[in-house]
Amino acid sequence: MTAALTVLALLGSGITAGVLFCVALSIVPAFLRLPPERYVEVHRLIGRNYDPTMPLTVLSCAVTDIALAALGQRAAAQVLCGAAAALLLGVSCVSHLANVPLNRAVKALPEGPVPADWPDPRGRWRAWNLLRTGLAVAALAANAAAAVLAH
Repeated sequence: MTAALTVLALLGSGITAGVLFCVALSIVPAFLRLPPERYVEVHRLIGRNYDPTMPLTVLSCAVTDIALAALGQRAAAQVLCGAAAALLLGVSCVSHLANVPLNRAVKALPEGPVPADWPDPRGRWRAWNLLRTGLAVAALAANAAAAVLAH
């Protein structure tokens, strides 16, 4: 049972870290180079498939880590799984409290030119994304270390 949960935890945290790393490395720099109208258009297109897939992935992995923390046989692995769960819950909190509201504001803009006084959210969105990316990478590292220590 714990072996299967460990695989799921590694898979979930790996997908989460990989997606967020890719966004930080490739998508965000592209967004920053686009003129505002084009950014809004592209943002709407790219963001379509992240919900509900990413929240489900992150929260499922956190639940898996909680189960591993409760069921694990080695204390160090249990602590690491608990830490991974907390880090993934941090990813979820940053997403829901910072990135998602900014996404909604962008999606709520009317079609056409962006108003001249538009408060461009890209810098703030990037900073929050970098935070959640760091949390996700740390969760993956904790899960990998727990997997090594558990066996």
